[in-house]
Amino acid sequence: MFSLEYKLAIVTEYENAPNGEKGAILRREGLYSSHVIEWTRARDAGALSNGPADPATPSKRPKKTAEQVELEKLRRRNAKLEADLTKTRLALDIMGKAHALLEELSESAENDEPPTTS
Repeated sequence: MFSLEYKLAIVTEYENAPNGEKGAILRREGLYSSHVIEWTRARDAGALSNGPADPATPSKRPKKTAEQVELEKLRRRNAKLEADLTKTRLALDIMGKAHALLEELSESAENDEPPTTS
């Protein structure tokens, strides 16, 4: 079973995550979206509250600030764009070499005399 603190932390993290990140949270924790839906309904109904929280008791995971979430998102995007740029440069290099090869083949074909038939 999951503790109340864990359920509340996951619901909060899930709700604060951008749409593309929600599945990653579920995979990381080994959960299904039905868990989060059920826990959200329980929280909204007041079933997950166990009285006032004790500020001296730390939660399992510290909550991320909006700036931290945005920074992580931008770092992931930057890494993806860097990878895309590397692929594009490699493709352009290959296309340049292929173009040079085709030019060379075309020039050599123009210089050859066509075979004569008897």
